[in-house]
Amino acid sequence: MLTRSRTFIRALASTVAVAFAAGLLTACGDDGPPTVDYLVDARITTYNANTVSGNADGALMVTGRLLPGFSLLGAAGQVIPDRDVGSVTRLDGDRLTLRYEFVPEAAFSDGVALDCDDLLLAWAAMSGRFRGFTPATTAGYRDIDSVECAAGERTATVTFKPGRDYRDWASLFGAGTMLPAHVVAHDAGIADVIDPIRAGNDAVIARIAKAWNEGFPLVPGPVDETRLPSSGPYRVDRYSRTDGLVLVANDKWWGERPKTARIVVWGRGTDATRRLPEGRFDIADVTAGMIDGDVAGTHGAANPARALAVEELVLATRGVFGDVRVRQAFASCMPREGLARRFGQGARMWNQRLLAPADNLAGQINNDFGRAYQRPDPARARALLEQHGSAKVTVRIGYVAPTARWQQMVAAIAEACAGAGITVVDASSDRIAPGDLGTSLDALVVAGGTSFAAAGAADPARDAYSLRGGDPADLGGFRDPQVSRAIDQLAVVSSPTDQLPLIRVIENAAWTAVPSIPLFAAPRVQRWNDRVGNVVAGLARSGTGWNMDRWTVDG
Repeated sequence: MLTRSRTFIRALASTVAVAFAAGLLTACGDDGPPTVDYLVDARITTYNANTVSGNADGALMVTGRLLPGFSLLGAAGQVIPDRDVGSVTRLDGDRLTLRYEFVPEAAFSDGVALDCDDLLLAWAAMSGRFRGFTPATTAGYRDIDSVECAAGERTATVTFKPGRDYRDWASLFGAGTMLPAHVVAHDAGIADVIDPIRAGNDAVIARIAKAWNEGFPLVPGPVDETRLPSSGPYRVDRYSRTDGLVLVANDKWWGERPKTARIVVWGRGTDATRRLPEGRFDIADVTAGMIDGDVAGTHGAANPARALAVEELVLATRGVFGDVRVRQAFASCMPREGLARRFGQGARMWNQRLLAPADNLAGQINNDFGRAYQRPDPARARALLEQHGSAKVTVRIGYVAPTARWQQMVAAIAEACAGAGITVVDASSDRIAPGDLGTSLDALVVAGGTSFAAAGAADPARDAYSLRGGDPADLGGFRDPQVSRAIDQLAVVSSPTDQLPLIRVIENAAWTAVPSIPLFAAPRVQRWNDRVGNVVAGLARSGTGWNMDRWTVDG
């Protein structure tokens, strides 16, 4: 199996070497302006990267420079203030209090100003305080006590709850988070979103939530620009399976003009699989082994030691995995070290859910966790199943298809677990959704956090909520009050000395209950050809497109 895997990767590498050598065809291959063709593993289905589905699909890989915020995630996942949008000032006081101020020029491409309405809507949608919204997580926003501003104002004062000084506050209201509130208000049939939210008008808030959840689809076909106004250097021009998602310079952008007038983003569901072998891409940022002939195994593969995300299997805590002994049995037959060797692109087996390899502390404590599951133990798995009263169980593993590497990985798991009485079924689909976990799926492959595409950030506070009971990021429905309390505390402490005991509590409890099985640093391939410049691989959930407005292209 190992020989076949290496042969497979070498074949991919040779195909892609030819593909990128031919990349010069893309920049000037039609009669339009010089164009950068950007290949991503995101499913481009929505303008809203903040919903459960938008986050899982990797929408921020696309929307970061369409809907900028008060900050963005840089190349290493660090938070960078975006002063083109505005400024954030920390005010004195016994509680964390922030003053947000939009620059006077800030406006959407339809001419409507960026203001309090957009910021307050983002908070309401992601705070968990108002019913009906489907955010990917409430991390950080749940800790906000109040947002003080009036409709149309360019400033807002945000005050956090006592004792809830969210340590990653600089990332809040960042790139991709502030959807056009005026579009939401129009869909909800109201003048503005602020008054009903402040009044707690449940009926109207339900309409606002529906518009926020569902009102920004990105589907191939004619694009209604009035529904997708941009506040960034690029805007959506058109979208089709054969021509990709076409982004063009936003002529209403008040900041520095984009270096390249047009970028075409090729995500899953477009003609990416056909165009790749023809060499018609300039930049690629994908999970390794996404498709036959992709960029796996080339020198563009990301260094696993710098990874901000951990590939893992998230398990449902109902159905076949409703009993902890079955989850423990599945983890016992898992050949985690072998999977890391074969499918981790040089990454070591990873035993943590909270800290990724790039974290300075993570490498030192990695071997402290999951010791009972570091090598497969089929006998232990069978014994646990017998204790449960089941000699055999069937586990349906889902992942976004097509992904050749994940397909091979699931097959390897199936082979390893068969002897333990566990039948693994490949339940992949190109339409896999987080909500399938616990219904049509028992386990879900994620590339990090709760995403199928680019994931993570330098500060892992947000992704830790995947283990907090009741948070939308808790895809498997895991409930452990001790873990939830530790995550709440972890979100407000900054010192590694204070963080470490909490991390130990969370990881030890998670390895007992097994709500997920970490595998290895999420392997990504980030590569570009010689015709493009100013490209800097992005390690966070925004991907390499974090600075796409600075990209240049010859021609």
